[in-house]
Amino acid sequence: MTDPKLLAARFPKDFLFGVATASYQIEGATKADGRKACIWDAFSNMPGRVYQGHNGDVACDHYNRWEADLDLIKEMGVSAYRFSIAWPRIIPDGTGRVNETGLDFYDKLVDGLKDRGIKAYATLYHWDLPLALMGDGGWAARSTAYAFQRYAKLVMARLGDRLDAVATFNEPWCSVWLSHLYGVHAPGERNMDAALHALHYTNLAHGLGIDAIRQVAPQVPAGLVLNAHSVIPGSESAADKAAAERAHQFHNGVFFDSVFKGEYPAEFLTALGERMPKIEEGDMEIISQPLDWWGLNYYTPMRVADDPTKGAEFPATVDAPPVSDVKTDIGWEVYAPALKSLVENLYDRYTLPVCYITENGACYNMGVEDGEVDDQPRLDYYKDHIGIIADLIADGFPMKGYFAWSLMDNFEWAEGYRMRFGLVHVDYETQVRTVKKSGQWYGALAALFPIGNQV
Repeated sequence: MTDPKLLAARFPKDFLFGVATASYQIEGATKADGRKACIWDAFSNMPGRVYQGHNGDVACDHYNRWEADLDLIKEMGVSAYRFSIAWPRIIPDGTGRVNETGLDFYDKLVDGLKDRGIKAYATLYHWDLPLALMGDGGWAARSTAYAFQRYAKLVMARLGDRLDAVATFNEPWCSVWLSHLYGVHAPGERNMDAALHALHYTNLAHGLGIDAIRQVAPQVPAGLVLNAHSVIPGSESAADKAAAERAHQFHNGVFFDSVFKGEYPAEFLTALGERMPKIEEGDMEIISQPLDWWGLNYYTPMRVADDPTKGAEFPATVDAPPVSDVKTDIGWEVYAPALKSLVENLYDRYTLPVCYITENGACYNMGVEDGEVDDQPRLDYYKDHIGIIADLIADGFPMKGYFAWSLMDNFEWAEGYRMRFGLVHVDYETQVRTVKKSGQWYGALAALFPIGNQV
């Protein structure tokens, strides 16, 4: 079903097709107009942390090219744009002085989207924590949650009248576990106790952020973007099934249970609760306020088996082998059915609001040849996964929109610029943008909406 019109016929007329980016990955201009350093600026300058020492200093130069980039979205036929706001542009030290020039940039960006008839979906935090907050402990400090609340209030007071939706956080799993336990992302900690503190204070910041949004811009639908893991046991053995449940609690439940049930998962607490920071009275009520929507980021399944090592730390799992032999250039297994089972499982476990797929896409590193980029494997990935969303809608799940990751190639965190997820190719030397074969296909699909079945 490669014909976009055939695929479009399977979606409601008002389904939203968008593209997504993140501030640190595309903006560049890291020292411009009052912006101060974030944790990724520092992390990128630490030897061995990011591929070949790449950094976000220039990235896609979107800070200076935003008008042309918005024109590109419009020309592609895409009707929604998910972007993130850089905290260090707004409050450069995380607390204290407000940088009006930083707010002005996003003012212009949102106005530019409105002028082009593109819906604006903002994310308040996509990992670029102001570096100055590390002096207090960063996300391992409770004070950071309240700094985030103030930042959220400022942004929503300025932009809330024009935003179509807002998320507090993007993928707290990454900014908690990947950043504080596994050391892969900034600030690069490898410490369970730091990670457990970051977990609770990030969850608290989310709740305080929802408070802030509802206080100053109650008309804006407020949500949270989670990269839930589709945890699949490596075998049918009781040990592997128990390992999968532990992995669910550790990777998904610490966010889903706290936000949607007001509690942390039981086995997780039994294993690690004593090492958590003090959960103060009222914290869980703040964290578990009802949301208007939630976002799911999905790329690849998580397959786990039991780790039989004596004394293995919770969740005590090891990786199980992939089932599909198809992998993207970043090494991730391609397995679309896991997206369907993941959504089914999450709606079975939790009372969830409407869902947007806020990120989905594939890393393939084809270059430009004769003015074109033939990235058929990426197109196939999109076709299969978007088809799964149509299946979920047919089964009655409240899927409201889909955002492709990403609009364009960009700074891929610890992988630097060597991994490309874009629908649009970026030549980092010249900043020339070239719409790939997948981008042309996706644009043709997106351009059929919000008309949908009328085509």
